[in-house]
Amino acid sequence: MATLVTYFSAEGTTAKVAKEFAEKIGADIFEIVPQEIYTKADIRFVNPLARCNREQFGGKDVPVSGTVEDFDRYDTVYIGFPIWYGQAPRVIHTFAQGYDWTGKTVHAFATSGGSGVGKTAEKLSPSLKGAASLDARVVHSASEL
Repeated sequence: MATLVTYFSAEGTTAKVAKEFAEKIGADIFEIVPQEIYTKADIRFVNPLARCNREQFGGKDVPVSGTVEDFDRYDTVYIGFPIWYGQAPRVIHTFAQGYDWTGKTVHAFATSGGSGVGKTAEKLSPSLKGAASLDARVVHSASEL
């Protein structure tokens, strides 16, 4: 079996951590890319009408471009993302719902400028049906994973 590091990065911070970590452990890597790329205005969370807020509070699906080939061969999957309101962005849920997580160990890691991990694991769990285990934590660098 193999390890996969997946990530969504709105501004590059999560991408940097994910790429460094994948290289360090020799894992495959997959970038989670929304079909409609986020603009700076889309992720300006202080604007209540910003796209990120509408998606988070509306529980909306965010279509993803591309898929992970041979997902079944991975037994451990890391999922990285910026923390939005103490949880994963909706694009992570949409991505996760496209795969069978049965028996997989999942480690969610969030990058944050100040927010904690909140109830990320609990809120992400329904999208990762069948996962053998799921944990989540905030990190600032690949060395924290």
